[in-house]
Amino acid sequence: VVHRRTARVRVMTGIICLRKPEGITSFQAVRKVRGITGEKKAGHCGTLDPDATGVLPVMLGGATRFLEFLPTTPKQYRAVMKLGVVTDTLDLTGTVLETRDVSAGREEVLSALGRFRGDILQVPPMYSALKVNGQKLCDLARKGREVERQPRPITIHELELLGMEAEGVRLRVRCSKGTYIRTLCKDIGEALGCGGCRALHGIARLIMNQAVVLTVDIETMQIITYLQQFFFIFVGLPI
Repeated sequence: VVHRRTARVRVMTGIICLRKPEGITSFQAVRKVRGITGEKKAGHCGTLDPDATGVLPVMLGGATRFLEFLPTTPKQYRAVMKLGVVTDTLDLTGTVLETRDVSAGREEVLSALGRFRGDILQVPPMYSALKVNGQKLCDLARKGREVERQPRPITIHELELLGMEAEGVRLRVRCSKGTYIRTLCKDIGEALGCGGCRALHGIARLIMNQAVVLTVDIETMQIITYLQQFFFIFVGLPI
């Protein structure tokens, strides 16, 4: 992050790899960063669900002009899939539409995962920020409306079973831009014949490319920003 002080304002330009906490939207996270740094221009790439944690790149100042030029390299997630539960939001925040018995064991789950590796088509969920005819799908969904969505090509580079426990099936996913983990959980559940959705806990974006990413949380940012009154600190590399 580069600081440029003028007579009246401090301008910040650069990227902060924020470790987004659970319980806030990506937009709210960016708003917090804007308030802490005092930089009016800020934007993010790669939206995370409110209950998801992990890497959220935040662009500050002049860096916002380069959002569209950032590389679209694979992203990696850790998630928990709840089998036997079908909801309207495809995760456990939504209304439960149906519950089913689950008879699938480890071998059946491994077999089902194999069907979703590689290049596949995925229908985006209604509860998403995608727009149809200028309207966000999530806004239409909250009004009780459902519209047709065209399947979109995505790539699942890696899909690994980490474990099967009482709270759900733990997965590691490395995938292309535009992949919805909620939809992936739903589709795997349907392939197993019992339905499924993403559990509330355990979803985290680990990396956004092949490089190791160092992140900073909001509380640390507040401390660093305070100390910058006295010392020059490179915000992108916290202790």
